[in-house]
Amino acid sequence: MPDLRHLLRERFGLEEFRPFQETVCRALADGADALLVMPTGAGKSLCYQLPALARGGTGLVISPLIALMEDQVAQLQGRGLRAERIHSGRDRGESREVCRAYLAGDLDFLFVAPERLGVPGFVEFLARKTPALIAVDEAHCISQWGHDFRPDYRKLGARLAELRGAPLIAMTATATPLVQRDILQQLELPEAQAFIHGFRRDNIGIELVELNPGARTEAILGLLTDCSMRPAIVYAPTRKGADQMASDLSLSFPTAAYHAGMPASRRDAVQSGFLSGRFEVVVATIAFGMGIDKANVRTVVHAALPASVEGYYQEIGRAGRDGLPSRALLLHGWIDRRTHEFFLKRDYPDQADMQRVFVSLDETPREPAEVTARSGLPAETIDTALEKLWIHGGAVFDADQRVVRGKGGWERGYVLQREHKVGQLDLVSSFTQGHQCRMLHLVRHFGDREDSGERCGHCDVCAPDATLLLRREPAAGYEIVAMERILEGLGRQNDQATGRMFRELLEGQFKRDEFELFLTALARAGKITIHEDAFEKDGSLIRFQRARLTADGAAAADCTNVALIRQPAIAGKKRTKKRGGKPEQPLPDAAPELVEALTRWRLHEARQREAPAFTILNNATLQRIAALRPDSEDKLLEIKGIGPALAKRHGSAILEIVAGGPGGSPDA
Repeated sequence: MPDLRHLLRERFGLEEFRPFQETVCRALADGADALLVMPTGAGKSLCYQLPALARGGTGLVISPLIALMEDQVAQLQGRGLRAERIHSGRDRGESREVCRAYLAGDLDFLFVAPERLGVPGFVEFLARKTPALIAVDEAHCISQWGHDFRPDYRKLGARLAELRGAPLIAMTATATPLVQRDILQQLELPEAQAFIHGFRRDNIGIELVELNPGARTEAILGLLTDCSMRPAIVYAPTRKGADQMASDLSLSFPTAAYHAGMPASRRDAVQSGFLSGRFEVVVATIAFGMGIDKANVRTVVHAALPASVEGYYQEIGRAGRDGLPSRALLLHGWIDRRTHEFFLKRDYPDQADMQRVFVSLDETPREPAEVTARSGLPAETIDTALEKLWIHGGAVFDADQRVVRGKGGWERGYVLQREHKVGQLDLVSSFTQGHQCRMLHLVRHFGDREDSGERCGHCDVCAPDATLLLRREPAAGYEIVAMERILEGLGRQNDQATGRMFRELLEGQFKRDEFELFLTALARAGKITIHEDAFEKDGSLIRFQRARLTADGAAAADCTNVALIRQPAIAGKKRTKKRGGKPEQPLPDAAPELVEALTRWRLHEARQREAPAFTILNNATLQRIAALRPDSEDKLLEIKGIGPALAKRHGSAILEIVAGGPGGSPDA
């Protein structure tokens, strides 16, 4: 067998392994099975490519996305290696030629989609020549507990059985200990060596900001206006939101939207444009990013709460792959959780509806439309329910896509999976409310076996003075008293549940979110630590947090110098109704001359920016300005439609025009 370091230099042009790579490569080269969980950008690909070359023959790679496959094949071919792929985007002639090359031993690597292994006769074809090594990429897709579960991945264990003369490596950038165990069980790898490490990314500074949805685009614009924050990826929760935000940001810098609802040609153009630098920002749904290898992404922004910690970690891992300082900002609010719960109910119907669909099935093969009529449920619910029943064995489809009743006992697996999805929301919500180092929280979430346990030094908890949106302010006298009371309570009884502390110490005097603000400040000041705990009740796992004094907190309860980290005031001031529920007073009439002056100025600005006039100031806001005639920035901010960013950019000009009255300069 060739020397691995010699191969590393000769075939990949590298002098040294990255951390942990050599150990993994040697285990596979020696024939061991492996589970590799390493973050995006840490060099997982080499961990199957090098040992496959060392063992000789063809490395078989199971890959989930055509774009990812094409990118990896192109990279290998660029190194002079013989790599090919078979997927639905290639015609039959090309696929037959690849099959011929495989049997002839003319390939170093063959990439296939998991669905291809379900084609009758294909696995038998592959078995005619034992692969040198089998690599299952994005292996978290195997697990029903993973964030991107795919049924065809679930079947890989059985489908690969005929090829198991070769060592197998399952690779993913995101898998909790629960998902790791499920991957090993489903792929039937009881003796596999597990390599779980490298999750710490101390060059990424994480900042979590609670912000109303209406203020988030303005906040993101303010951040990315600084050219050092670009290139950037902004993750939006919906396709419509991605389109709208991309349109807004594109007025200031080259920006494009990316989501699954776009034509494939447009998605490819956006992806290539981002990689080449033609687009500096991509606003995308989670459809964007898998396999994207752009080293200099400086910022990843989540414009809403992600669905899982695993997905969040994978997405922020696209920042700073060049090792230089980068930022990850998560903008969130309580409404985001409600949005996820809506999608959860859509994607995981109530168990009663699932049961109605199940009893509508029998031994007679039926079209889904017939099942809809028999159950009386909407067609959308039927489609989702049949998919879930199929996954858990409660329904079986024949070759004509007709369905019959499957086996009983599907309920337990379905309920567990649904509860797991709810649990993922609980965990990501807990992350946003956490008080410890953000990176350390993520490292512990994945069970990294090699981590030091040290704070990152760059997140909003470790370095509050370096935050981009959060405001660090001295605590007021009554807030200092409240924090000292918390420390005194822990001094009497250390390691308490935070909910109990709130009820016994501060309830009725402060709101719960204010109490959480105090806990965060104390944790950042090093006076307490906050850790997760849980108990079981009625079969459900109830998670909560506990607070514990540090040596510093026990030594001194003085909180005079403890600063509070407050959420940003970006949304502007809101008009309030008069006491007694009376409606606001009607606006006075606007002077036509002032309306005309503001309109001329707006048109001038729009032409300067080559943008529509309403992007400068919409008509309703313009009319309100002309009617209320603000004479200071504070009064300008009180007007509906005026936020801090707009006031900062155009406030002086608007106030000067208003002060000039009729005939105010349009160029002011």
